[in-house]
Amino acid sequence: MKIIHCADVHLGSKIDNSFPREISAKRKEAVRNTFKRLVSYAKSNSIKTILLSGDVFDSDNPFKKDKDFFFSVVENNPDIDFFYLRGNHDINGERGGYENLKTFSDSWTKYDLGGVTICGIEMTGENCTSLYSTLDLEKGGCNIVMLHGQVATSAGKDRINLSKLKDKNIDYLALGHVHEHRTGELDSRGEWAYSGCLEGRGFDETGEKGFIELDAENGKITSRFIPFAENVIIEQSVDITGVKDAYAASLKVKEEVAPDRKNVYRILLTGEVDYTVDDLVSDVEKYLSGDCLFVRVKDRTRKKIDIRAYDGDASLKGEFVRTVYASDFSEEDKAKIISYGLKALSGTRGIE
Repeated sequence: MKIIHCADVHLGSKIDNSFPREISAKRKEAVRNTFKRLVSYAKSNSIKTILLSGDVFDSDNPFKKDKDFFFSVVENNPDIDFFYLRGNHDINGERGGYENLKTFSDSWTKYDLGGVTICGIEMTGENCTSLYSTLDLEKGGCNIVMLHGQVATSAGKDRINLSKLKDKNIDYLALGHVHEHRTGELDSRGEWAYSGCLEGRGFDETGEKGFIELDAENGKITSRFIPFAENVIIEQSVDITGVKDAYAASLKVKEEVAPDRKNVYRILLTGEVDYTVDDLVSDVEKYLSGDCLFVRVKDRTRKKIDIRAYDGDASLKGEFVRTVYASDFSEEDKAKIISYGLKALSGTRGIE
């Protein structure tokens, strides 16, 4: 039996406000499209069970468009059972009324799939410490437990104490709340895993996103992460030391990053440069714009400073450079301070 574990779809969520309006619209559409593609993947691979470990919606009062979309997907795929455990974002939201939409409550709820048991509970302030003692699973069964919260060393609201779930006959702990794929050993029998979100929504959600495919056979569960995002958000540093201008810098970025037209990038330019940095960020962005869905460039370079050029400079810049060089900072720190200081004095964009 194959099962999909996903979480944190966040239908209706806001997109990183650093994106232009048209890119934000595409990203919001990608969130819906990828969930739809996930269901198509399940149908194509004869997968009849999808676990939704919380935060299908971004709020308890989702937009009608997103609510209608989700429940329409459920209604129009009656051959797939959707196990929907609400998370901290949608804990008070609607749960629908469809036969193939299996829901949970603030007490442990079990579903028998014929050889595999799905068990879950929606954490509240009242049950967050007591739920561990009330979990009862058969030792001889193949048991999947669904929870939504942050793994921790103590129990509490939205905190999951993994040590209290050891030796509870759990084969797989399907978690939601963390937006990147993570996994680890629960005990000698089982593992815990975050599937992560299906699509990154901003530069705080970089890297491959997707879901976990489970295979339950002969009482054992194996898992594998499936990268599935329509657009991957990538952050990468590129050292442009030695390049002579913005165009050469963009070529260095292309060489190291190999941008893809469907992905989103944040490029951090680093290293030491000896040419004027005015318009470096905007020019590199222009040169890269046709190679990806969207790119944001940040200037983290240090300007190569010739202290002799400021010996007789009576300007604020000259006084600043001489003061820093006379300080007790290390040579590396002096270079960084002078680089950022000169950019600030010049009003150059992209130094944050």
